[in-house]
Amino acid sequence: MRRGPEHTPLTTFKRNFMNNQHIIRLLILLLTFSVIFLFTKIAYLFQPLGVFIQFFAFPMIGTVILYYLFSPIVVKLARRGVNRHLAIWMIYFFVTLLLVWGIATLVPIVQRQTQSFVENLPEYSNSIQDLFNSIPLVPDLEDVFPNLATQLSDMNLNGLVEQFQPIITSTFGSLGNVIGTLSTVVTGLITIPVLLYYMLLEGYKLIPLMLHHIPNAYRKTSKTIFFQSHYQIGRYVRGQIIVAIMVGFLFAIGFSIIGLDYAITLGVLATVLNVIPYIGSVMAAVPAVIIGLITSPFMFIKVLIVLSLEAFIEGRLIQPQILGSNLKIHPVTILIVLLGAGRLFGLTGVIVGVPAFAVFKVIFTELYRIYRKNSPLYEEDEITPQPFEEEIDIEESYDEIDISQVVDEKKG
Repeated sequence: MRRGPEHTPLTTFKRNFMNNQHIIRLLILLLTFSVIFLFTKIAYLFQPLGVFIQFFAFPMIGTVILYYLFSPIVVKLARRGVNRHLAIWMIYFFVTLLLVWGIATLVPIVQRQTQSFVENLPEYSNSIQDLFNSIPLVPDLEDVFPNLATQLSDMNLNGLVEQFQPIITSTFGSLGNVIGTLSTVVTGLITIPVLLYYMLLEGYKLIPLMLHHIPNAYRKTSKTIFFQSHYQIGRYVRGQIIVAIMVGFLFAIGFSIIGLDYAITLGVLATVLNVIPYIGSVMAAVPAVIIGLITSPFMFIKVLIVLSLEAFIEGRLIQPQILGSNLKIHPVTILIVLLGAGRLFGLTGVIVGVPAFAVFKVIFTELYRIYRKNSPLYEEDEITPQPFEEEIDIEESYDEIDISQVVDEKKG
């Protein structure tokens, strides 16, 4: 007679502990955190790598941005029979002409307007103070905050500059000495054209080369992740830069028509700030509103009209045609990413935060799709499709809602 397996303490332990999926997942999580903790203890070994990355971050980011901006032009010229070397040199020649024109035309205007603004800054400060004092709804500072009012009355512009000077000095000291910063910038300006040339020349071979070294079992998934990330980053970089340039032109033209002071400088500032989505538009509009408010009430109304027209043109014409909805990231999510990345990594985080988030979104979406396909937890039942009503009775059971149809409508 054949005996069954003996129920020893070891077999009972294996059955109740080692075969429990929740216990296994908990052990994997603990091992992951243990590895992370171990890396925090030996982080000093990676400091040379961090210095290397910090030194080459500026040229690499600049090269990637310019590559995604100019690569479609090179591809189109190459498809029409133009040699890639010649196409790249044509782009370099055109960009050089733009730089020469900007240095010869825009830089003197911006310099002159900025100098004028700095000279008129005390007058603007007094005008703002008089404006707030003339508003009847604003209480007197001496009655509400007597100590604060005394400090504000004793404070002048020169004292404010003197107070901020140690902060600025310490900030530059934390970033490194001035020579190190200048060397990084000079190195970037020298290496960016060289790196960009070879990226435009042979950058299309990079993804196939990486896929060649990936095992066949993971090649299809990796191909989807690589090409989706490449498409998302390229679409975002090109679209955001083109939108920023067009918004800058609209600001400069609109403010010049209404006769606002520093119109060209405000347009250049709007171009730079609009590289940051959503937040940049608000930041670019604030100086124009303040200057218009100081100039006259009628000028303030004209500035609001220009900003309203610009917002309408940008929201209805420029962004839908250039950016579209290909990024598929909610505006609230973009704002959270910008604030978080800016807090953690400063200006670099603000610039690369949204593209990096788009890449991570592509990776996790693809991995989740594979997990959902292979996991028995997501086996779909045969549910008879039913029309989804927009208004559902509160007492109606949620089980009667067709989830797949809701997801399809959300995607649509």
